Amino acid sequence: MPIQTTYTNARAQFAKLWDEVVDNQEVIVIKRRGTEDVALIAASELSSLLETSHLLRSPKNIQRLLKAFERARSKQGRTTSLQSLKKEVGLE
Repeated sequence: MPIQTTYTNARAQFAKLWDEVVDNQEVIVIKRRGTEDVALIAASELSSLLETSHLLRSPKNIQRLLKAFERARSKQGRTTSLQSLKKEVGLE
């Protein structure tokens, strides 16, 4: 559940709130009278959410990811070294 605070309080305690967001991956919702609320989140968390959103846009990709997840859970997948994966995708 996100932490909620007022605009005035956020201004007064910005550094503390910033640390809470970065150190503990908290989301801070800042309320301001008469305008829409905003959220303060860590940039790494935002990147992760955007990447997840991108991966889940395609129903076909969702099915592929779910199948891979089930294989991993049931330990039916094959293991591959990082070195061979890099070679496979041309990063070596």
